[in-house]
Amino acid sequence: LLYFFLCFCQITEKMQEGFKNFRIEKNGTIAEVILCRGSKLNTMADDFFEEQIKVFNAMDEDISVRVVIVRAEGKVFTAGLDLKAAASGVLAVDENLSKAEQNRSIYKRIKIMQQANESIRSCRKPVIAAIHGECIGGGVDLITACDVRLCSSDAVFSVKETKIAIVADLGTLQRLPKLIGKGYAREMCLTGDKVNSARALHFGLVNQVYATQEELIAAARAMASSISENSPFVVQATKNVLNYADEHNLADGLEHVALFNSAFLLTKDLPEAFSSFLSRRKPTYHSNL
Repeated sequence: LLYFFLCFCQITEKMQEGFKNFRIEKNGTIAEVILCRGSKLNTMADDFFEEQIKVFNAMDEDISVRVVIVRAEGKVFTAGLDLKAAASGVLAVDENLSKAEQNRSIYKRIKIMQQANESIRSCRKPVIAAIHGECIGGGVDLITACDVRLCSSDAVFSVKETKIAIVADLGTLQRLPKLIGKGYAREMCLTGDKVNSARALHFGLVNQVYATQEELIAAARAMASSISENSPFVVQATKNVLNYADEHNLADGLEHVALFNSAFLLTKDLPEAFSSFLSRRKPTYHSNL
């Protein structure tokens, strides 16, 4: 097991060397995925989405990681889609292709971009978004795929696609109503207007607002640390059950968790939890989903 763990760490380090849009920092069982093109406002071009898939697939597979924090460098979290790159990429018209082929090409690009945010939602590890500054367009798609959202007081959110004649297609229209309710979601999505941190907290888009970016990052790390102290198996299983419940009715959700626990309840972490409680010591958990 140690051999495979070391091999995976080496693979992760090699992957990171090739990333242009992301940097990964690991501290024990907590990984921080950092949007690292602050000078370019952390805008999202094709390579951003392709790298995002690789990053979160790696976080999912890395058994040493229990919690992931997503944050950004620079003045903003992200300005969203790189419009210049999009004009020569997904939105470009290739006259050598038929209309049907052009449409198929756009469809394929959209599906890849959707997969980038789905890689966050389907990552077995909880993902905490720590947002500062502007979080525009594709940034809202990204953070709504995360499990928890925290922000600093300077944070601003906008479903900007509406303002530039694009229907948001990377998850916001599907996930936002479940997070903040239909009324607030429709207001954000139909107007495209900016929402400040106070309103975002009122909506329930974020769990907490912090005065500074430094306080925000400290709070995200504290939450990640608290989560990482729990059984990684149970944390990952709980995310699995919550994700299932998001997409099914109550009866199906209850059946799913009943079947899940009847199959997986008896992990090595369960007796460890009881033993540590009785002996008044901190438990040591090892099981992964």
